[in-house]
Amino acid sequence: MSTRLLNCLAFSLVAAGCGGGGDRPAATADTSGTAGASAAPGGGATLTGAGATFPNPIYTKWFDAYAKATGVRINYQSIGSGGGIRQFTEGTVDFGATDGPMNDEQIKAVNGNVLHVPTVLGAVVVTYNLPEVAGAPLRFDGASLADVFLGRITKWNDSRLAALNPGAKLPAKDIIVVHRSDGSGTSFIFTDYLAKVSPTWKEKVGSATSVQWPTGLGGKGNEGVTQQVKQSDGAIGYVELIYAISNNLPYGDVKNAAGDFIRPSLKSVSAAATERLPDETDFRVSITNSKAADAYPISSFTWLLIQPQPRDPAKGEQLNKFMRWMLQPDAQRMAADLHYAPLPVPVIELVQQRLAAK
Repeated sequence: MSTRLLNCLAFSLVAAGCGGGGDRPAATADTSGTAGASAAPGGGATLTGAGATFPNPIYTKWFDAYAKATGVRINYQSIGSGGGIRQFTEGTVDFGATDGPMNDEQIKAVNGNVLHVPTVLGAVVVTYNLPEVAGAPLRFDGASLADVFLGRITKWNDSRLAALNPGAKLPAKDIIVVHRSDGSGTSFIFTDYLAKVSPTWKEKVGSATSVQWPTGLGGKGNEGVTQQVKQSDGAIGYVELIYAISNNLPYGDVKNAAGDFIRPSLKSVSAAATERLPDETDFRVSITNSKAADAYPISSFTWLLIQPQPRDPAKGEQLNKFMRWMLQPDAQRMAADLHYAPLPVPVIELVQQRLAAK
């Protein structure tokens, strides 16, 4: 487990458009680099999927690029990880998507016929609406974040937040907590982190795609939380990095397990995935609160859920072809411009082996 993965990571950024309406960033595809795939005649197959909002920007970009390159259309509903797991379990989609891996009970419900396929790495960031401290990002640690979301820290000028942010003029303003209202892999990542750093959080709330939030307002999807924070003076919430960036919302640095305050970035997210996965892994791994010195502590893989034994073999083969395309360097490079970290090469190799064995 000591072998470092990221020495193998040698991807470069490519230019990609990022536009769209509302608060959700929508990607526009450039087919000049689609893993060497040549354009195919129109009228190809159609695949359907549903789930996580966390990776929706990169999935939108990939699916557009893949359709232009191959003629295969992939219709994806960004409804949250809980909904993706539910629809995958019910068999109403060809694949699901989640940021919180299925638990053993959920896997039993599909008779074990599921493979978690990691796609990219991303960061959940702590975003806030506090005009009084525009400029340098605020700093948070696990204990203070847990107490904010437990409702124990209720004012922005609380002494614990002030101690983490010397020199910042924190106002005597109420903190408005914003969390997800739907089943959410982003919530799983965030609560997984809080449960690791706060015994009280672990005991009283725990970690899951849906939890009983002790306080706060709910927003549906990363989009909904983004809008709640954007519209509420004094608000604090958690979203995937690209949602904060595309909406010009500030986001904080978070103290990691090594004791350093870390800015979420491609480099710091990649640093969280430094331990080599065992060959027999099922890919359901947590990398929050990584011990790596440069790691951003609220980082995670995100996964597609597929059936190793598909109900529809023809669609299963089409989905397998897409995933092999997705793992190629040109497709993985698309992730970086949307602030996702590409998969480490050894992880890609493990996934490719698993897909080839299907």
